[in-house]
Amino acid sequence: MKVTVVGAGNVGATAANVLATKGFASEVVLIDIKEGLSEGKAMDIMQTAHMLNFDTKVTGVTNNYAATAGSQVVVITSGIPRKPGMSREDLIGTNAKIVKSVVDQIIAHSPDAILIIISNPMDAMTYLTLKDSKLPRNRILGQGGMLDSSRFRYFLAQALKKAGYDASMTDIDGMVIGGHSDKTMVPLVSLATYKGIPVTQLLNQELITEAVEQTKVGGATLTKLLGTSAWYAPGAAAAAMVEAIALDAKKLIPSCVYLDGEYGEKDLCIGVPVILGKNGMEKIVEVKLEGDEKAKFEESVAAARNTNSKLGDALK
Repeated sequence: MKVTVVGAGNVGATAANVLATKGFASEVVLIDIKEGLSEGKAMDIMQTAHMLNFDTKVTGVTNNYAATAGSQVVVITSGIPRKPGMSREDLIGTNAKIVKSVVDQIIAHSPDAILIIISNPMDAMTYLTLKDSKLPRNRILGQGGMLDSSRFRYFLAQALKKAGYDASMTDIDGMVIGGHSDKTMVPLVSLATYKGIPVTQLLNQELITEAVEQTKVGGATLTKLLGTSAWYAPGAAAAAMVEAIALDAKKLIPSCVYLDGEYGEKDLCIGVPVILGKNGMEKIVEVKLEGDEKAKFEESVAAARNTNSKLGDALK
């Protein structure tokens, strides 16, 4: 399988590195507009091949989309990252132009590719990509739920340790749906478990609330600490989605997809549980939302629609 990663910044380079070490791709192409950046990072990754025992070929190119031709999956990280104090929505004007240009060039060379969007604001960029490319919705995915769910599991693990449980993240199941936004993502506490036991039976409300709120600002917290957006977890999350597609794994992974009646919504891209396989999004899984979680998902939908309204001329 040939995979292209657009954008050789921290997130893109991490995704390419994880993809190479996983070993399921025959070739990973890393492309960027900055002269020499992709070439240098690809060379750096390839110089770990013997040490890490992988045979994946990693190629770096500067703005040469012909080199991406025939890619089965394309990960798009292009755009400016967040700075401290910025919301993801603050990036919409600049990143919409960048993402639209990238998508047009990718489709021209890889018309059958499945696209995974990371560029922020991710839900709006996924919607823009679907509308601009006119590709079937199963081939346009946004990476938000995978990352946010991993952050949710991390903060649940910290809460469980405070409650006296030596909890590993690998023993915790937790899912985040809704928009990839600090204010409107929806961690589903009702479905979260530790070794099969609902966390609501193990944690008091104070610890649960703390884990939820830390999850929602997980990206902003890292941006404040790092001075820019996080990259290890976002890059790994993208690679995990590519792997599920490449191996036809039929894995349930929360992803941003276009809704056409599911969850009672239409003409919107937002995070919900989906089955990922060789065709990209193969099924949307509709979990029953009740009470506060249902209300918060509806708030998230409204916020995503509001952000989409700011795309303006980019949708023309």
